Amino acid sequence: MKINDKIRKWMKLGAFLLYISILVYFLFFADMFGRTSSATNYRYNLTPFKEIQRFIVYSGHLGVASVFTNLIGNVVAFIPFGIFLPILTNNRLKICQVTISTFALTLSIELIQLMSRVGIFDVDDIILNTLGGIIGYLMFFVWKSVKERKKAKS
Repeated sequence: MKINDKIRKWMKLGAFLLYISILVYFLFFADMFGRTSSATNYRYNLTPFKEIQRFIVYSGHLGVASVFTNLIGNVVAFIPFGIFLPILTNNRLKICQVTISTFALTLSIELIQLMSRVGIFDVDDIILNTLGGIIGYLMFFVWKSVKERKKAKS
């Protein structure tokens, strides 16, 4: 392995760890999302699409920022995860493995939120986060395909 390859490998890993650190901060510690105080009761939603539907139906009352943060934000937050996994594994992971990995990470996060009573265990978050991981992988796949086509032409 050349020195440039080692540097690239460490830069990729460093970027991934920075992403995970930022994700953990927003999911568990961010004041702006009410994460610093623990609830006395367990808070959870186990009905798929219940909160997604609520945010869509009541979007006028909840406001654009709230709807965007809860629906789009949950997807966007995990797009980098879907991009990083194939990059870190030299494209050895396929979409099914990235989907399972994103689901497992999200389920772990939701369970920690439930047990620590910071945030809400929400099956809709699992759905949206997993969708974000899939979108990230697809973005990586398209980027890689374009890059390979350009390389083949030259």
